[in-house]
Amino acid sequence: MVNKSEIKDHAEVVASCGTHVGVVDHLDGERIKLAKSDPAAGGQHHFIPLEWVDKVDGNKVILNKNHEEATADWQ
Repeated sequence: MVNKSEIKDHAEVVASCGTHVGVVDHLDGERIKLAKSDPAAGGQHHFIPLEWVDKVDGNKVILNKNHEEATADWQ
């Protein structure tokens, strides 16, 4: 699992396929809360479990799920 201290507020979140999924609002325990202001969020906060994070590359959080899986299963 990735070190959650590497995940920064306002980092871009992308699926394993490279598709934009959202922007980090902040960490909420063991999950990432996505910003509802991002167009991909549809005006709602969504949560992504830290288990879905494959790696952090600079200011980008890369998931181990593709776009369809991530958006179907986010909370």
